[in-house]
Amino acid sequence: MLDIRNFDHIGIRISNREASVTFYEMLGFELIADGGYDKGHPLVMLHPSGININLLGPATAKAGANILMDEAEKYPGITHLAVKVKDAEATEAFVTEKGITITGRREFRGTKTIFIRDPDRNVLELVGPGPSVAQLIAEHVHN
Repeated sequence: MLDIRNFDHIGIRISNREASVTFYEMLGFELIADGGYDKGHPLVMLHPSGININLLGPATAKAGANILMDEAEKYPGITHLAVKVKDAEATEAFVTEKGITITGRREFRGTKTIFIRDPDRNVLELVGPGPSVAQLIAEHVHN
């Protein structure tokens, strides 16, 4: 077994630097380094929670389209980023106040989840307090 400790960072391809940086700053991320965005290197953004995202660009095809989620053909790849939030109701209020569209929602055994999209339609799942999604799915499948 590989001795993995945690994720180091997540890379997200973007098409509009200004729109994406503004969006992720609104969520609490801080731009800490530009590794050379115009040459395809990352904009490094860090959240106080310790989550590190690398915004990579510029995208050269299908700007504003998410081929992994929005097209009928199902391509391999990472479909969404799920993060745990402290308070589901406060998170939904924040998202609504900021004018971010909620594109989906689920509630299972008291765990409330909403889905939003960044400017390039990359999906973020915001999971409220409660059991982990892995635990909820495993219990559902085994019952």
